[in-house]
Amino acid sequence: MAGHSKWANIQHRKGRQDAVRSKLFSKLSKEITVAAKMGEPDPDKNPRLRLAVKEAKSNSVPKDVIERAINKASAADGDNYEEIRYEGYGPAGVAVIVEAMTDNKNRTASVVRSTFTKSGGNLAETGAVSFMFERKGLVAYPAEAGDVDTVFEAAIEAGAEDVESSEDGHEIFCEFSDLNEVSNALETALGESETTKLIWKPTTTTELDLDGAQKLMKLIGALEDDDDVQTVTANFEISDEVMAQLAE
Repeated sequence: MAGHSKWANIQHRKGRQDAVRSKLFSKLSKEITVAAKMGEPDPDKNPRLRLAVKEAKSNSVPKDVIERAINKASAADGDNYEEIRYEGYGPAGVAVIVEAMTDNKNRTASVVRSTFTKSGGNLAETGAVSFMFERKGLVAYPAEAGDVDTVFEAAIEAGAEDVESSEDGHEIFCEFSDLNEVSNALETALGESETTKLIWKPTTTTELDLDGAQKLMKLIGALEDDDDVQTVTANFEISDEVMAQLAE
């Protein structure tokens, strides 16, 4: 699993579950509202909304919260969010992509820039680091979904491009435009996924020592704590030895 996936597991083990879940529900609800506002408020007629609802359900977001988020899209006094991508460099030169939804671009840009600076990184121009990533669809399953061969065969049959399996689970990748179709086929073969979403997949990575990893985790944590930030992606790798030290 990539460094970011390992770090997410550590966050949960370190007792941040409640805070992380609350933030996640808020971010998923915002995505549902924006998706519903950009197209039909019916998941069957709106692929982006369908994926947003599927991701929310896989993260145990209650049905009434999902319905409120969809209804909010048609409310006359609803917030108007704009999608913005920020790119920059973190500690040790790690490339970082930040995706945000905001009703105030100046506020969000100021917070993101300040967060990078305080963590020893710097915000760059759009396009400065995204060339080191590919836009892909990700469908993730727990290890108990099946053995490596079973999951790989199901993924290829569903139209996926690649599978990365470890003791933590299975990450299945596909073309971003095929995500809805692939995830539906996988759901039929393997059951409900842990996550289904569009991601930035690094094409190159930077190996971090303990000091670099601690500084980068601080940056990622601060960015993810901001209400306007939806996702943070970085092209880092951390050895199991360093990861164990982070988890202490």
